[in-house]
Amino acid sequence: MIREIVTIDEELCDGCGLCVPACHEGALQIVNGKARLVADRLCDGLGACLGHCPKGAIRIERREAAEFDEAAVAAHVSAATRVAGESPARPGTPPMATPMGGCPGSRFAQFAAGASGAEGGNSAPARPIDHPSELTHWPVQLHLLSPHAPVLRNARLLVAADCVPIAYAGFHAELLRGRAVVIACPKLDETTGYVEKLTEMIARNELREVTVVHMEVPCCTGILHTVLEARRRAQSAVPVEEVVIGIRGQLLVRRLVADGAARG
Repeated sequence: MIREIVTIDEELCDGCGLCVPACHEGALQIVNGKARLVADRLCDGLGACLGHCPKGAIRIERREAAEFDEAAVAAHVSAATRVAGESPARPGTPPMATPMGGCPGSRFAQFAAGASGAEGGNSAPARPIDHPSELTHWPVQLHLLSPHAPVLRNARLLVAADCVPIAYAGFHAELLRGRAVVIACPKLDETTGYVEKLTEMIARNELREVTVVHMEVPCCTGILHTVLEARRRAQSAVPVEEVVIGIRGQLLVRRLVADGAARG
């Protein structure tokens, strides 16, 4: 069948291995100093590994390939888990929440807002929550969320500086509800590739709008400039809204950004 699947440029690949834990299906391995696709049927073509390659050696191509096989992935991951001596997922774990190889912290999951994973394991007993979480997917860090993630398709995207959810009490109810989200820190993160990743998110997903929320401190405005540059490169007219939060947690500004302009 003809489908999308990852391909690796061996000349660009330096064998750093950063893509390996990013692959949820365990489809990538380092062989003779280069990243290799273990088998076509283990690759779902979503490209979670793309943003983790510092050399840009991984891309998605459309070609003849064996159909993605979830059963083969489960067997492959189970075998790798036994070799590594890790504990299997606990019984009753929802399918999207089952570890599928690589780093569990970067594995994509999509779920309903307000869903709780507190049952079982060593978690504390569930308690009623007056204001449940509006989060509908994982991961949320811009470094980790793939531009191919299905939650982004036709989405309202929230791009948040990572101090905002701590400072602003209304973050979930007023900003996150009904939106996909990525978080980043323009001051402390390694931001190489952020513009390129956001450009791809905008270009391929037909986003309905992008809301950028950042703190009032000057360094935090960099996240807005990054989004506006990504929109320009994507040649998109998607509306961009800016929300500014004060360091005391107050909402200071909420406005559409006109003509691609950003405050200095």
